[in-house]
Amino acid sequence: MSDDLKKEFWDRMDDTRAGMLMTKTARAVPMTHYIDEDDRSAVLWFITAKGTDLAKSAEGRAAAEYLIANKDESLWARIDGHLSAVTNPTELDKIWNAIAGAWFEDGKQDPDVQLIRFDLTEAEVWATEGGFKFLYEIGKAQMTGQKPDMGKHGTIRF
Repeated sequence: MSDDLKKEFWDRMDDTRAGMLMTKTARAVPMTHYIDEDDRSAVLWFITAKGTDLAKSAEGRAAAEYLIANKDESLWARIDGHLSAVTNPTELDKIWNAIAGAWFEDGKQDPDVQLIRFDLTEAEVWATEGGFKFLYEIGKAQMTGQKPDMGKHGTIRF
């Protein structure tokens, strides 16, 4: 199930736009993640400003946690890993978009742009069927006294 859950995790992450990212020294803040389509194995990317608590934490390869709650994709996850502040113009070019550009006056050439690499170590994932299937399972549980089947749940190691 782990390989199936990992594939499902990445498929649903493609359509998930944001989560809450935190370290021990940086409070949880909403962040948009970017997936490197060439390396869908264990890396997420973030763009932030150099003065943020996250950027400061990432300067020292900080342990981090990223929380996902996406009702539309029926994906919930707690993702653990390590943040690193990096300079990688090639990666920045690949992931730069209008959303990132809205935060920086001079676009990706803005001296305040900080690229952060998140190397994933493990994730606890809940991938449910959502919608009607969820309601059906709740109703069935009420009628039978059995626990509802809420979909796939497990821990993925990267």
